[in-house]
Amino acid sequence: MRRRALVVVALCAALTACKGRPGTGTSPVGSAGAAPAAGEGKLAEFDLTGSVPESMDAGGFFPLPATRTYTGLVRSLERARKDAETTGYFVRLGEDSGLNWAQVEELGRFFGQLRKQRKPVVCHAHGLSNLGLGFAAQACDQIWLSPGGSVDAVGIAAQVIYLKSALDKLKIHFDVLHMGRFKSAAEPVTRDGPSDEARQSLTETLASIRKTWLDSAEAARKRPSLRQNFEQGPWGAEEAKAHGLVDTLGFEDQAREAAKKRAKAGSTSTLYGNDGQAKGGLGVVDILRIIAGGQPGAAGDHIAVLVAEGGISMESDGSLIEGGGITFKAFSKLVNKLRDDESVKAVVLRIDSPGGSALASDLLWHSLAELQKKKPVITSVGSMAASGGYYLACATQRIVAERSSIVGSIGVVGGKVVVDAALAELGITSVTFPASPDPGAAARAGYLSPFEPWDEPTRERVRQQMRSIYELFLDRCAQGRKLPKEKLRESAEGRIWSGEQGKARGLIDEYGGLARALDLARQASGLGDDAAVRVEGARESLLEMLMLGDDASASEIERALERWHARSVLRLPATLQPLAAGLAPLARGEKVVAALPFALTVR
Repeated sequence: MRRRALVVVALCAALTACKGRPGTGTSPVGSAGAAPAAGEGKLAEFDLTGSVPESMDAGGFFPLPATRTYTGLVRSLERARKDAETTGYFVRLGEDSGLNWAQVEELGRFFGQLRKQRKPVVCHAHGLSNLGLGFAAQACDQIWLSPGGSVDAVGIAAQVIYLKSALDKLKIHFDVLHMGRFKSAAEPVTRDGPSDEARQSLTETLASIRKTWLDSAEAARKRPSLRQNFEQGPWGAEEAKAHGLVDTLGFEDQAREAAKKRAKAGSTSTLYGNDGQAKGGLGVVDILRIIAGGQPGAAGDHIAVLVAEGGISMESDGSLIEGGGITFKAFSKLVNKLRDDESVKAVVLRIDSPGGSALASDLLWHSLAELQKKKPVITSVGSMAASGGYYLACATQRIVAERSSIVGSIGVVGGKVVVDAALAELGITSVTFPASPDPGAAARAGYLSPFEPWDEPTRERVRQQMRSIYELFLDRCAQGRKLPKEKLRESAEGRIWSGEQGKARGLIDEYGGLARALDLARQASGLGDDAAVRVEGARESLLEMLMLGDDASASEIERALERWHARSVLRLPATLQPLAAGLAPLARGEKVVAALPFALTVR
């Protein structure tokens, strides 16, 4: 009875809460807005007040329609560019858009192209940060700001917290090894400050992103003082207007009316955002299909956008609300499906990942390489394809990234936390009893134990094991990039690069965003500009996310839900989740990870 009641409650909640989500599973992308009245222009509106998720998984229990993803936004902009009836554009940014920097670069170019058609692009914000202002400067020919708003353009920086001294006081230390001078993932727990290599890698990458940010804004706004004012905030609304960072102070409804007047528009059509979604909720049949893990089949020849977002792992971490990252089981299953689906003529791998499990990365590299043998696969890098994420990208025939994307971090790290000294302070000791009488048998058998540090022979064995994985990583990347291994090694050693730095080193092929990757996929597949595009996601089924089998009993499901609820009470901040996901395989018993050394979010 309890399980039945749970299902009924879930269905009722879905019927009321999922209003405006007509698509389920694999969904076609986007539809145009309503036609304008006869003889009048049309104002196209884009609602960017919330985040623009890459994946349909961002919807929680039930997937978002593909029209609400970043792919859906790009497709709506492609159609808007060709729509002769649209005479202007209005962009709502709210308190600040949830765009990442790679998205800002691509969308800024898109709206800049629309401006070149001599159609006004008016943007309104309640507040702007570094990223929001960077977007508005490139995209909008008129920027409105709420009178009580602010422009928090303060410059770009990164902060790293180092915990070694605190851990020393607790008698806790980490046995960690890394391959590559710049692979600094363990430095926050093994040092009280950055190594010279870590400082160099991070500051030079940030400097490259900063240059892209300032150059793009200055070129678009053409105001000599803009460059300096971009980094001297925070500014109040009046100050921001006086310094030319925004053009007009006013409310959102006033900005919309001004946009309609400039566009000579008699109607408004929302091309992206909640107002543009179809009315009515999901039907019971659709909901049951989602719960069962079923997806509607593809119709006709098309390009698939395969979203690879989050940390890479062998299995799910049991997260139901947030996307489960890139898991080997679910992702390889989807890759194989795309490989065998004759209606899929090309695949765009849209990747935004800091890496994770080295084993899962190599297994997925193989799956993507097999897919590549049958049809074109183009990589579009979002905010990052780092470490294991870059590993996957190298399985494809071409890599497209923005100047501010993060790429590289070719290196591996492994280790364990050691708490023997901390326990000794409490009078607790640990003794290992090896089955073998051979010297060193206890140290080898317990090399993953948190109760005993590595001795030197064991440390050397782990180092050799990691070196072999690192060399395999280099082999895969050199093969995919068609570079001599020793040449690639110069850009490896765990160092991160911006897209601009990466292109100069052959780590990517060209600058661009998702739209450019779709163009390349169309060319490679022979499909025309009007070819259908479908978004694919590799989310696991409900039972798989709970780490249960299909034959799980009612009591097992209830206990799994209780465990999930306990974990969901305290969650890491969103900015730290990619880092945690990348390093999580170490906590699950894996020995080596290929992961970005820190959580890097530019705002």
